[in-house]
Amino acid sequence: MIGTLLRISWTNLRRDRVAQALTFALPVLFFTIFASVFGNQGGNTTSRIRVAVVDEDGSDFSRRVVEGLQKENGLSVRMTVDDQGKGALLDRNSAEALVKRGDVPVAVIIPRGLGSNVAEFNQNSGAPRIQLLADVSDRIAPPTVSGLLQKVAMTAAPDVLMQNGMKQFERYAGGLTPGQRAVVDAWLPTLRQQGTASSAAGSSSSAGSASMMGIGIDTVDVMRQGRTNGSLISFYAAGIGVMFLLFSVSGASGALLDEVDTGTLDRVLSTRVGMTGLLAGKWVFISLLGMMQLSVMFLWGRLVFGLDLFHHLPGFAVMTAFTAAAAAGFGLLLATLARTRAQLSGMGTIIILTMSSLGGSMFPRYLMPEAMQKAGLLTINAWAIDGFTKVFWRDEPIPHLWPQVLVLLGVAVGLFVIARRLARRWDVG
Repeated sequence: MIGTLLRISWTNLRRDRVAQALTFALPVLFFTIFASVFGNQGGNTTSRIRVAVVDEDGSDFSRRVVEGLQKENGLSVRMTVDDQGKGALLDRNSAEALVKRGDVPVAVIIPRGLGSNVAEFNQNSGAPRIQLLADVSDRIAPPTVSGLLQKVAMTAAPDVLMQNGMKQFERYAGGLTPGQRAVVDAWLPTLRQQGTASSAAGSSSSAGSASMMGIGIDTVDVMRQGRTNGSLISFYAAGIGVMFLLFSVSGASGALLDEVDTGTLDRVLSTRVGMTGLLAGKWVFISLLGMMQLSVMFLWGRLVFGLDLFHHLPGFAVMTAFTAAAAAGFGLLLATLARTRAQLSGMGTIIILTMSSLGGSMFPRYLMPEAMQKAGLLTINAWAIDGFTKVFWRDEPIPHLWPQVLVLLGVAVGLFVIARRLARRWDVG
């Protein structure tokens, strides 16, 4: 008897492709995604950090630091206004603009006078310090770039550090004897070679060492100047909101399958409404439902976490409307693909969780390898989150939302058209 039950259960599982995917494919897929993101930290598959560099000093030391940063495998260094390495060199204002637009998460500003003061052991308030103009929503880039700067400063120009250090020693210790000076001069070429080798090998040095040798680094949050910390809440509201919006529209679109089972659909199609009108009506309703759901999410963020919602209402309204419209088209597509409610639920779970993991709803896309970041652009989540980020975090005007709006509108129309074609099996002949 037990053998018979096992055979029947196995037969049912073999026939249910959705159940097989939920049981075997989805866990493997999620393992692959999370292992690719978090299991290769420091490996070759890790996405390189985009960083802008401005050399205001123009000294031999600053030139070596810039060259050292360019040799780092983990960085993609940009020094010109044009991202192809052409055009005018970046200055402080243009580099800051790149950070605010989201083109780079960090800009390194090497100030005037750094090279001549690099070995000042007593870092006073007037000593020049490197500035990192950072978008702190990226929790990885600013500290990583800071650490690499400290490393490069110690390994790219050890002879400069040594020479300046000797000057400081002479200043405070009364000078060196001719014999001591001869020893120092003899060691400088060796130090230069060791520094170059260390930089190429990717060795690291501590923050304390860089500070002791006179390399001061200040991180400047250019995104939240004069604003509250609540703006970061928009990341979580958008990411979680869009993921659950997709689940909601999937469930709401399932009403179409219920109408098929109860015979209601045949009666509706016998009227002047027709299948196109029925789908359009459901698309409008599901879109409005999605707008309400996102509004509740962001209102909760405003009431509980201080999200600055009311100063961003126009941009929020635009992104909410087009995100809900795209999600509604997605829901109708799933409903017309599925044959039963159970199939819709299983298929929707697989697709939505995959889209959410690749699109940035579960963790930021900047943590992913470059190939996965590009794959994320195939999801509604990525475009919606990017749009809400522009509104709440970057304070960009509505015209700057056109890429996200255009893609979401295209998704909404395209998926609706496909859903209408798939729904021809219900048309009354």
